[in-house]
Amino acid sequence: MEIVLEIEKIGKLARQASKELIIIPDVKISRMLERTSELILDNKTAVLEANALDIKKVSLTEVKKAFVDRLQLNDNRLDDICKTLKEIAKQKSPVDQVIEEFHPKNGLRIKKVTTPIGVIGIIFESRPNVFCDAAALCLRSKNASILRPGSEALRTVKVLHRLMSVAINELGLPKNCVQLIQGSNREQVRELIKMTKYVDVIVPRGGRNLVNLVETEAKVPVFAHLEGIVHIYVHSLASFETTKKVVLNSKSRRPGICGAVETIILDKGFYEKHGENLVDFLINDGVEVRADTTLFKNKLIKHCKKSDFGFEFLDNILAVKIVNDIEEAIGHIQEFGSEHTDCIITEDKKARDIFFKKLNSSILISNASTQFADGGEFGFGAEIGISTGKLHARGPIGARHLVSFQYHVEGNGNVRP
Repeated sequence: MEIVLEIEKIGKLARQASKELIIIPDVKISRMLERTSELILDNKTAVLEANALDIKKVSLTEVKKAFVDRLQLNDNRLDDICKTLKEIAKQKSPVDQVIEEFHPKNGLRIKKVTTPIGVIGIIFESRPNVFCDAAALCLRSKNASILRPGSEALRTVKVLHRLMSVAINELGLPKNCVQLIQGSNREQVRELIKMTKYVDVIVPRGGRNLVNLVETEAKVPVFAHLEGIVHIYVHSLASFETTKKVVLNSKSRRPGICGAVETIILDKGFYEKHGENLVDFLINDGVEVRADTTLFKNKLIKHCKKSDFGFEFLDNILAVKIVNDIEEAIGHIQEFGSEHTDCIITEDKKARDIFFKKLNSSILISNASTQFADGGEFGFGAEIGISTGKLHARGPIGARHLVSFQYHVEGNGNVRP
């Protein structure tokens, strides 16, 4: 009962803040985001000290290196957070934009105008930058936010929230427009995702267990993807040099992010020419390759089980599949993929078009790293998440997607016959 009252109180405050945000001038929100960036830079030591304590705590448990990488901050990553805040500050508000205007025969003048969604709940796990990105995107679109970080990142996020709260207060934004739920009780999540009276949409940013919980139990609408089961299909007419650099970057740049490739599918034509060299190249660069060991000479390859396909390794591990043609590759992706991001490497435009038309992924890429599946790289400033759903928002979700709309109808004493 205590948790119910706690979350309900936060929800009420967020709903009130969302009503107040509507009339806040855009320039004030921009300045508040810039001020948050300044405060983070001025307080780098405090943020990094809190982060070091979070890292120390998780290092005592058996966690993957990629998990620690998602949690860890350093000077460069803090600079990136601040850069993102400034980029979002420069964006034009997506609110009060006329999407279309029309004049039916009845004499009315009708405009379709963007409005804030209202209150957005964000549940995330180990990445502290998600707090700043999500809160900033919500404010840019004049939405209040309720953020619930994972316990592993809580110390870091509390410091970031404190600094953002200072900026909110200085610029006169509603006090409760960005709220933090503290604690590690999953009941907090369960209450938040059922609170239809006060929360308009939920965005889960985490692993399979979290997203499963939210999609199964939520009464509030959800923007989500279950997992990033990302594939690269290397077509028979793929450039070997392009393939090497794209596959390596897609896996090894940051293996723990949702845009990291998990399976490469080699067309038989490419495999016969370059398969051995590609696998040797990846292994020499530190990638653990899992494949049918009877098809390759390299003794460092680990045997690939069927369970390795459709699995999100979140580590520098890559499953390899050999197929006869593009249709078999597409069938494999349809069976094992998660409709997040999939890529084709080819010099053949016709093959690319077939790949794009037959797959239903929210992001389809040709001849480029799958780690471009990111709101910042799309020019959105950042993303609140990536959605694989088909309603309202799909793919990387930026501030421009965190809006609904109203019809504004003007008449001159018109009456309906």
